[in-house]
Amino acid sequence: MNSATKVGVYALGLAVVFGGAAGVGKAAGPIGGTAEMASHEGGTGGHGTGGHGGAAAGHAPGGLQVSEDGYTLTPRTTIVTPGEKTDFRFTINGPDGKPVTGFTPLHGKRLHLIVAQRDLSGFQHLHPTEIGGGVWTVPIELPKPGVYRFFTDVQPDGAARQLTLGTDVFAPGDMRRTPLPQPERVAKVDGYEVRLTGGLTPGKSTELTLTVSKDGKPVTDLQPYLEAYGHLVALRQGDLAYLHVHPDGEPGDGETKPGPGITFFAEAPSAGAYRLYLDFKHGGEVRTAEFTVQAGDAGVPAEEPAHDDQPHTH
Repeated sequence: MNSATKVGVYALGLAVVFGGAAGVGKAAGPIGGTAEMASHEGGTGGHGTGGHGGAAAGHAPGGLQVSEDGYTLTPRTTIVTPGEKTDFRFTINGPDGKPVTGFTPLHGKRLHLIVAQRDLSGFQHLHPTEIGGGVWTVPIELPKPGVYRFFTDVQPDGAARQLTLGTDVFAPGDMRRTPLPQPERVAKVDGYEVRLTGGLTPGKSTELTLTVSKDGKPVTDLQPYLEAYGHLVALRQGDLAYLHVHPDGEPGDGETKPGPGITFFAEAPSAGAYRLYLDFKHGGEVRTAEFTVQAGDAGVPAEEPAHDDQPHTH
Protein backbone atom coordinates (compact mmCIF):
# COMPACT_ATOMS: atom_id res chain seq x y z
CA MET A 1 0.00 0.00 0.00
CA ASN A 2 1.03 3.63 -0.39
CA SER A 3 -0.24 7.03 0.63
CA ALA A 4 -3.06 6.65 -1.82
CA THR A 5 -4.37 3.60 0.04
CA LYS A 6 -7.99 4.08 0.78
CA VAL A 7 -9.96 3.47 3.90
CA GLY A 8 -13.31 1.89 3.25
CA VAL A 9 -16.74 3.25 3.92
CA TYR A 10 -18.33 1.32 6.73
CA ALA A 11 -22.09 1.67 6.82
CA LEU A 12 -24.11 0.07 9.56
CA GLY A 13 -27.85 0.35 9.02
CA LEU A 14 -28.58 -0.45 12.62
CA ALA A 15 -31.20 0.46 15.14
CA VAL A 16 -28.72 2.18 17.44
CA VAL A 17 -28.75 3.83 20.78
CA PHE A 18 -26.33 4.22 23.53
CA GLY A 19 -29.67 5.02 25.09
CA GLY A 20 -32.17 5.71 22.33
CA ALA A 21 -32.68 6.20 18.59
CA ALA A 22 -31.75 4.85 15.20
CA GLY A 23 -28.79 6.09 13.20
CA VAL A 24 -26.29 5.07 10.56
CA GLY A 25 -22.55 5.55 10.96
CA LYS A 26 -19.99 5.69 8.17
CA ALA A 27 -16.23 5.98 8.23
CA ALA A 28 -14.33 6.94 5.15
CA GLY A 29 -11.40 8.67 3.56
CA PRO A 30 -8.27 8.19 1.48
CA ILE A 31 -5.03 8.12 3.45
CA GLY A 32 -3.34 11.44 2.95
CA GLY A 33 -6.44 12.85 1.33
CA THR A 34 -8.84 15.61 2.27
CA ALA A 35 -10.94 15.16 5.37
CA GLU A 36 -14.46 15.10 4.05
CA MET A 37 -16.77 14.51 6.94
CA ALA A 38 -20.11 12.80 6.88
CA SER A 39 -22.89 14.33 8.95
CA HIS A 40 -24.83 12.06 11.30
CA GLU A 41 -27.28 12.16 14.15
CA GLY A 42 -25.06 12.48 17.24
CA GLY A 43 -25.67 11.71 20.91
CA THR A 44 -24.91 12.76 24.44
CA GLY A 45 -25.43 11.65 27.94
CA GLY A 46 -24.93 12.43 31.58
CA HIS A 47 -22.56 10.81 34.04
CA GLY A 48 -23.02 7.82 36.27
CA THR A 49 -24.56 4.93 34.40
CA GLY A 50 -25.12 7.03 31.32
CA GLY A 51 -21.62 8.42 31.00
CA HIS A 52 -20.30 10.71 28.33
CA GLY A 53 -21.55 10.11 24.86
CA GLY A 54 -24.64 8.07 25.59
CA ALA A 55 -27.56 8.97 23.37
CA ALA A 56 -30.38 11.00 24.75
CA ALA A 57 -33.92 10.25 23.63
CA GLY A 58 -34.20 11.07 19.94
CA HIS A 59 -30.43 11.04 19.38
CA ALA A 60 -28.13 8.40 17.96
CA PRO A 61 -24.79 7.47 19.57
CA GLY A 62 -22.22 10.17 20.23
CA GLY A 63 -19.22 10.92 18.07
CA LEU A 64 -20.78 10.13 14.70
CA GLN A 65 -21.07 13.74 13.62
CA VAL A 66 -18.82 16.77 13.57
CA SER A 67 -21.65 19.21 14.32
CA GLU A 68 -24.63 18.99 16.66
CA ASP A 69 -27.14 21.48 18.06
CA GLY A 70 -25.25 24.22 16.20
CA TYR A 71 -21.87 23.39 17.80
CA THR A 72 -19.03 22.21 15.55
CA LEU A 73 -15.67 20.58 16.21
CA THR A 74 -13.24 22.49 13.96
CA PRO A 75 -9.65 21.21 13.74
CA ARG A 76 -6.98 23.63 12.49
CA THR A 77 -5.49 20.72 10.52
CA THR A 78 -6.81 17.32 9.48
CA ILE A 79 -3.47 15.85 8.34
CA VAL A 80 -0.79 14.89 10.88
CA THR A 81 2.58 13.26 10.12
CA PRO A 82 2.67 9.86 11.85
CA GLY A 83 5.39 9.25 14.42
CA GLU A 84 6.03 12.96 15.01
CA LYS A 85 4.92 15.02 18.00
CA THR A 86 2.40 17.55 16.73
CA ASP A 87 0.83 20.60 18.33
CA PHE A 88 -2.77 19.79 17.45
CA ARG A 89 -5.13 22.77 17.66
CA PHE A 90 -8.88 23.03 17.30
CA THR A 91 -11.94 25.03 18.32
CA ILE A 92 -15.52 24.28 19.23
CA ASN A 93 -17.51 26.77 17.20
CA GLY A 94 -20.94 27.86 18.38
CA PRO A 95 -24.16 28.56 16.46
CA ASP A 96 -22.78 32.01 15.60
CA GLY A 97 -19.74 30.44 13.94
CA LYS A 98 -17.34 31.82 16.57
CA PRO A 99 -15.13 29.74 18.91
CA VAL A 100 -16.79 28.96 22.22
CA THR A 101 -14.89 30.11 25.31
CA GLY A 102 -17.23 29.03 28.11
CA PHE A 103 -17.70 25.38 29.09
CA THR A 104 -19.23 23.52 32.01
CA PRO A 105 -16.59 21.18 33.54
CA LEU A 106 -17.20 17.44 33.08
CA HIS A 107 -15.43 15.34 35.70
CA GLY A 108 -13.01 18.10 36.52
CA LYS A 109 -12.15 19.09 32.94
CA ARG A 110 -13.77 21.58 30.59
CA LEU A 111 -12.99 19.37 27.60
CA HIS A 112 -12.01 15.73 27.10
CA LEU A 113 -10.32 14.55 23.90
CA ILE A 114 -10.42 10.85 22.95
CA VAL A 115 -8.42 9.52 19.98
CA ALA A 116 -8.51 6.09 18.33
CA GLN A 117 -7.54 4.80 14.92
CA ARG A 118 -10.42 3.46 12.91
CA ASP A 119 -9.14 -0.10 13.39
CA LEU A 120 -9.65 0.59 17.15
CA SER A 121 -5.92 0.68 17.96
CA GLY A 122 -3.91 3.67 19.21
CA PHE A 123 -6.35 4.78 21.94
CA GLN A 124 -5.49 8.02 23.77
CA HIS A 125 -7.44 10.00 26.40
CA LEU A 126 -6.11 13.57 26.47
CA HIS A 127 -6.93 16.87 28.10
CA PRO A 128 -6.03 19.86 25.90
CA THR A 129 -5.28 23.34 27.17
CA GLU A 130 -7.15 26.44 26.04
CA ILE A 131 -4.60 29.06 24.92
CA GLY A 132 -7.05 31.93 24.41
CA GLY A 133 -9.89 32.90 22.16
CA GLY A 134 -11.45 29.44 22.36
CA VAL A 135 -8.43 27.75 20.73
CA TRP A 136 -7.45 24.42 22.30
CA THR A 137 -4.04 22.79 21.93
CA VAL A 138 -2.56 19.41 22.84
CA PRO A 139 0.72 17.70 21.93
CA ILE A 140 -0.13 14.48 20.17
CA GLU A 141 1.69 11.70 18.35
CA LEU A 142 -0.18 9.37 16.01
CA PRO A 143 1.83 6.14 16.03
CA LYS A 144 1.28 4.93 12.47
CA PRO A 145 -0.39 5.89 9.17
CA GLY A 146 -4.15 5.62 9.09
CA VAL A 147 -7.39 7.45 9.76
CA TYR A 148 -8.00 8.47 13.36
CA ARG A 149 -11.25 9.52 14.96
CA PHE A 150 -11.01 12.46 17.36
CA PHE A 151 -13.86 12.82 19.88
CA THR A 152 -14.56 15.76 22.19
CA ASP A 153 -16.80 15.56 25.26
CA VAL A 154 -18.01 19.09 26.01
CA GLN A 155 -20.91 21.08 27.37
CA PRO A 156 -20.65 24.63 26.06
CA ASP A 157 -22.22 27.32 28.21
CA GLY A 158 -25.73 27.82 26.89
CA ALA A 159 -25.96 24.34 25.37
CA ALA A 160 -28.98 22.35 26.48
CA ARG A 161 -26.93 19.21 27.10
CA GLN A 162 -23.55 17.59 26.91
CA LEU A 163 -22.23 16.91 23.40
CA THR A 164 -19.84 14.36 21.93
CA LEU A 165 -18.50 15.60 18.60
CA GLY A 166 -16.20 13.63 16.32
CA THR A 167 -14.00 14.28 13.30
CA ASP A 168 -11.45 12.34 11.27
CA VAL A 169 -7.73 13.19 11.23
CA PHE A 170 -5.41 11.62 8.66
CA ALA A 171 -1.87 10.30 9.13
CA PRO A 172 -0.59 9.73 5.57
CA GLY A 173 1.55 6.77 4.60
CA ASP A 174 1.47 3.03 4.09
CA MET A 175 -1.57 1.98 6.09
CA ARG A 176 -1.44 -1.46 7.68
CA ARG A 177 -4.58 -2.28 9.57
CA THR A 178 -4.23 -3.88 13.00
CA PRO A 179 -6.67 -6.81 13.31
CA LEU A 180 -9.13 -6.51 16.16
CA PRO A 181 -7.97 -8.74 19.04
CA GLN A 182 -10.24 -11.64 19.90
CA PRO A 183 -12.38 -11.37 23.05
CA GLU A 184 -10.53 -12.20 26.27
CA ARG A 185 -11.46 -11.83 29.92
CA VAL A 186 -8.08 -10.63 31.21
CA ALA A 187 -6.02 -7.65 30.01
CA LYS A 188 -2.44 -7.05 31.12
CA VAL A 189 -0.80 -3.64 31.28
CA ASP A 190 2.45 -2.62 33.05
CA GLY A 191 2.38 -5.55 35.46
CA TYR A 192 -1.31 -5.16 36.27
CA GLU A 193 -4.06 -7.62 35.40
CA VAL A 194 -7.61 -6.43 34.85
CA ARG A 195 -10.33 -9.08 34.75
CA LEU A 196 -13.67 -8.42 33.06
CA THR A 197 -16.86 -10.04 34.29
CA GLY A 198 -20.22 -9.49 32.67
CA GLY A 199 -20.86 -8.64 29.05
CA LEU A 200 -22.89 -6.65 26.56
CA THR A 201 -26.42 -7.49 25.45
CA PRO A 202 -27.88 -5.56 22.50
CA GLY A 203 -30.66 -3.22 23.60
CA LYS A 204 -30.33 -4.01 27.30
CA SER A 205 -28.41 -2.34 30.12
CA THR A 206 -25.89 -4.83 31.50
CA GLU A 207 -23.35 -4.83 34.32
CA LEU A 208 -19.63 -4.84 33.65
CA THR A 209 -17.15 -5.23 36.51
CA LEU A 210 -13.43 -4.74 35.98
CA THR A 211 -11.22 -6.05 38.78
CA VAL A 212 -7.65 -4.79 39.11
CA SER A 213 -4.80 -6.85 40.57
CA LYS A 214 -1.02 -6.61 40.66
CA ASP A 215 1.44 -9.45 41.35
CA GLY A 216 -1.54 -11.71 42.01
CA LYS A 217 -2.95 -9.45 44.74
CA PRO A 218 -6.09 -7.31 44.51
CA VAL A 219 -5.51 -3.57 44.25
CA THR A 220 -7.56 -1.94 47.00
CA ASP A 221 -6.10 1.56 46.86
CA LEU A 222 -6.98 2.84 43.42
CA GLN A 223 -6.55 6.59 43.20
CA PRO A 224 -9.20 9.04 42.03
CA TYR A 225 -8.74 10.06 38.41
CA LEU A 226 -10.99 12.81 37.08
CA GLU A 227 -13.30 12.42 40.07
CA ALA A 228 -13.79 8.66 39.66
CA TYR A 229 -11.92 5.38 40.21
CA GLY A 230 -12.27 4.44 36.58
CA HIS A 231 -13.34 5.70 33.18
CA LEU A 232 -14.65 3.39 30.49
CA VAL A 233 -14.89 4.21 26.78
CA ALA A 234 -16.59 1.81 24.37
CA LEU A 235 -16.23 2.05 20.58
CA ARG A 236 -18.26 -0.06 18.17
CA GLN A 237 -16.29 -1.68 15.37
CA GLY A 238 -17.18 -0.21 11.99
CA ASP A 239 -18.57 3.24 12.65
CA LEU A 240 -16.89 3.93 16.03
CA ALA A 241 -20.13 4.83 17.77
CA TYR A 242 -18.92 6.17 21.11
CA LEU A 243 -19.88 5.64 24.72
CA HIS A 244 -17.95 7.00 27.73
CA VAL A 245 -19.26 5.55 30.98
CA HIS A 246 -18.39 6.29 34.58
CA PRO A 247 -18.87 3.86 37.47
CA ASP A 248 -21.54 3.96 40.12
CA GLY A 249 -20.55 6.06 43.10
CA GLU A 250 -17.57 8.35 43.48
CA PRO A 251 -14.55 8.75 45.72
CA GLY A 252 -15.38 10.16 49.12
CA ASP A 253 -19.08 9.31 49.07
CA GLY A 254 -18.66 6.94 52.02
CA GLU A 255 -19.77 3.89 50.03
CA THR A 256 -17.56 3.51 46.97
CA LYS A 257 -14.47 1.38 47.58
CA PRO A 258 -11.16 2.18 45.85
CA GLY A 259 -10.96 -1.24 44.19
CA PRO A 260 -10.32 -3.88 43.35
CA GLY A 261 -13.60 -3.93 41.41
CA ILE A 262 -15.00 -1.07 39.33
CA THR A 263 -18.59 -1.60 38.17
CA PHE A 264 -20.27 0.02 35.19
CA PHE A 265 -23.63 -0.31 33.46
CA ALA A 266 -23.71 0.00 29.68
CA GLU A 267 -26.19 -0.64 26.89
CA ALA A 268 -24.94 -1.96 23.57
CA PRO A 269 -27.06 -0.55 20.74
CA SER A 270 -26.56 -3.52 18.43
CA ALA A 271 -24.95 -6.90 17.99
CA GLY A 272 -21.31 -6.76 17.00
CA ALA A 273 -17.79 -6.23 18.27
CA TYR A 274 -16.89 -3.45 20.71
CA ARG A 275 -13.52 -2.36 22.04
CA LEU A 276 -13.49 -1.29 25.69
CA TYR A 277 -10.81 0.98 27.18
CA LEU A 278 -10.56 1.26 30.97
CA ASP A 279 -8.51 4.13 32.43
CA PHE A 280 -7.49 3.60 36.05
CA LYS A 281 -4.93 5.31 38.30
CA HIS A 282 -2.59 3.61 40.75
CA GLY A 283 0.86 4.51 42.06
CA GLY A 284 0.44 8.01 40.64
CA GLU A 285 0.11 6.83 37.03
CA VAL A 286 -2.88 6.37 34.73
CA ARG A 287 -2.97 3.12 32.74
CA THR A 288 -5.36 1.79 30.12
CA ALA A 289 -6.60 -1.80 29.94
CA GLU A 290 -8.25 -2.83 26.65
CA PHE A 291 -10.80 -5.54 25.88
CA THR A 292 -12.75 -6.78 22.88
CA VAL A 293 -16.33 -7.63 23.80
CA GLN A 294 -18.88 -9.33 21.59
CA ALA A 295 -22.51 -8.25 21.91
CA GLY A 296 -25.04 -10.67 20.44
CA ASP A 297 -24.38 -13.50 18.00
CA ALA A 298 -22.38 -11.72 15.30
CA GLY A 299 -18.83 -13.00 14.85
CA VAL A 300 -15.78 -10.80 15.32
CA PRO A 301 -14.11 -10.33 11.92
CA ALA A 302 -10.32 -10.50 11.88
CA GLU A 303 -10.31 -7.21 10.02
CA GLU A 304 -12.76 -4.99 8.24
CA PRO A 305 -13.03 -5.17 4.44
CA ALA A 306 -11.48 -2.34 2.46
CA HIS A 307 -13.45 -0.54 -0.23
CA ASP A 308 -12.63 2.11 -2.77
CA ASP A 309 -15.58 4.26 -1.81
CA GLN A 310 -14.92 7.89 -1.03
CA PRO A 311 -16.48 9.52 2.03
CA HIS A 312 -19.97 10.87 1.58
CA THR A 313 -21.50 14.02 2.99
CA HIS A 314 -25.06 13.86 4.30
